[in-house]
Amino acid sequence: MVDPDSDDRLLGAIELMYFTYRAFTSHADKILEKRGLNRVHHRVLYFIGRNPELTVGELVETLAISKQALNAPLRQLTEMNLVCAAADPADRRVKRLSLTKKGKGLEAELTASQMKRLTAAFDAVGADDADIWFRVMAELCGRSGGTGPAPKGSAP
Repeated sequence: MVDPDSDDRLLGAIELMYFTYRAFTSHADKILEKRGLNRVHHRVLYFIGRNPELTVGELVETLAISKQALNAPLRQLTEMNLVCAAADPADRRVKRLSLTKKGKGLEAELTASQMKRLTAAFDAVGADDADIWFRVMAELCGRSGGTGPAPKGSAP
């Protein structure tokens, strides 16, 4: 258990989170940069890829951003033929999002390096410690006790 009075340990954990995130996203960032894209584009591609036929409203909720903040990156991805937006057959006001073949390829390339990093880390620490990592991450993002949907493929 972490000693709540140990500021140094908690500050070290914060520092590790920053450095981990930088390392985790660095390869994808280089690929995105070559295309004039950034992390928000990756997040959009990732969540549409994981949830085909996602609505714009659902994507806004998932990313916890405004429709205005999503508008420019989504328009850019659509113009680059990476994302397709189609009217919902039941309600034409609702846009359903999916990745094009080109979009699926880019999303797979971006996510592959991250999957390799996670696989190597989980292999290094073992299944029990990987399960603990999932629990810690769920706590940090507020998903403990059943709050919010669990990411696909995550440990309970």
